[in-house]
Amino acid sequence: MDNEVSAGSSTTSTLGHLALGVTLLAFGLGHADVIDGVTAADAMSLATYVGGIALFIAGLLALRDRDAFTGTAFAGLGAFWFTWGTADAEVSTNAAGLFLLLFALLALSLTLGAAGGGLLGQGMYGLTFLSLLLLGIASFGETEALAKVGGWAGVAAGAVAWYGATAALAKWPALTGRAAGRGVTATG
Repeated sequence: MDNEVSAGSSTTSTLGHLALGVTLLAFGLGHADVIDGVTAADAMSLATYVGGIALFIAGLLALRDRDAFTGTAFAGLGAFWFTWGTADAEVSTNAAGLFLLLFALLALSLTLGAAGGGLLGQGMYGLTFLSLLLLGIASFGETEALAKVGGWAGVAAGAVAWYGATAALAKWPALTGRAAGRGVTATG
């Protein structure tokens, strides 16, 4: 077994990245306005249960396995998705923008923390940061075009998260510097 990562942590990481990938894809596609009649509001249930609760639990399991980075990432992002999914629709655009910018800071911290873990982790968190940053700025300025760009960055982040988890399951190359299928694929 890989001395760097326990088997439980690897499984938790894969499950968490699948949950994060699906949530980011739905969130991003809703903001990018790609599918007629599908908006970011349509992703609220997915954000609450898959991105919020499941990801938060995956974070707690990773912390139990002494994987501090993955635990922090999943618990923090789980808190974001749960709050986003349950937020009152009557919140002001400035409050929504501030919320997005504050969690963009979390994503920036995760991007910097993933520096030694490989391109997938750093790319996924970097694209998540970019998405939240652009969506936060778009919310302040009520700029639909910037929100679409932020949505596309979310789609890209979701695709990277999905690939990292799928690569671990299928033992594909994961761009981590480790053998495919060993250890944590997208966070290091």
